[in-house]
Amino acid sequence: MADLVDQKTRSRMMSGIKSTNTKPEIQLRKALHALGYRFRIHDRRLPGTPDIVLPKWRVAIQVHGCFWHRHPGCPKATTPANNAEFWQAKFDANVKRDAAAAEKVLLQGWRLLVVWECAAREFSDGHTLDEVVRFIEEGAASPVRFAEIGSKLDG
Repeated sequence: MADLVDQKTRSRMMSGIKSTNTKPEIQLRKALHALGYRFRIHDRRLPGTPDIVLPKWRVAIQVHGCFWHRHPGCPKATTPANNAEFWQAKFDANVKRDAAAAEKVLLQGWRLLVVWECAAREFSDGHTLDEVVRFIEEGAASPVRFAEIGSKLDG
């Protein structure tokens, strides 16, 4: 399908997309803060600059956009038809960078949770938030050091 706007307009639109303090990220931060959790945001001392860092529990949380970080099976993870090779290379680089950063965080002894954008809309019903809290509080008692929370769109 052809793009509905010219290249200059598309470029301006794409440059306006934020990489930090996104709506899903802010929703999660507000929910965790309301529950009494205290955290740091965008801590550059950790690889990948996690969106939320809970030092007390040694937990890092990344809130990934489904489109940019390629959430498998998610309908939001579409690929633009125009300039497909460019986009595929960009998405591949994002996924590779995410994996490298995750590995480094885990090697430093932190636990890592990835919350996908599509799961953020479920904060209102409490289900996603319960999963986040469970991951945080399991701590050293759990062998799980990496987890993902995404919408149950495919089943």
